[in-house]
Amino acid sequence: MLKLTETAHPEASTDDILTLPYDARQKSRQPAVTAGGLEVGVFLPRGQTLRHGMVLSNEQGFRVRVNAAAEEVSVVKCADALQFARACYHLGNRHVALQILPGELRFLTDHVLDQMLVGLGLNVEHHTLPFEPEAGAYHQHGH
Repeated sequence: MLKLTETAHPEASTDDILTLPYDARQKSRQPAVTAGGLEVGVFLPRGQTLRHGMVLSNEQGFRVRVNAAAEEVSVVKCADALQFARACYHLGNRHVALQILPGELRFLTDHVLDQMLVGLGLNVEHHTLPFEPEAGAYHQHGH
């Protein structure tokens, strides 16, 4: 197993790709398999999360780019700024990991949350897309 213990500049060229869902990208230490079939072990400082586009490396210079896996997400599109803010408020109040894009919200599909948003007058769609939520005010983005 190849150990990945460091982060490299995001613009660095890479030797392989590691595609992980959101839950796995929250772990700083884990075994994984790259797109090329290589078994790797991620050994980063505890508490460091893996962000989409991050490059991991080892002392020998082997580099792997982290990609966000496509997952089942609920997507809410809204042009009304007040309604958009209300949706963000209610989801944030429930500590939901939330990807915020211009006029669009994404979160891992949860039918209870979907119904809450429908109750607020929003339309919820379901898609399989990469999920990269906000890191939070107290976490580094890694960019």
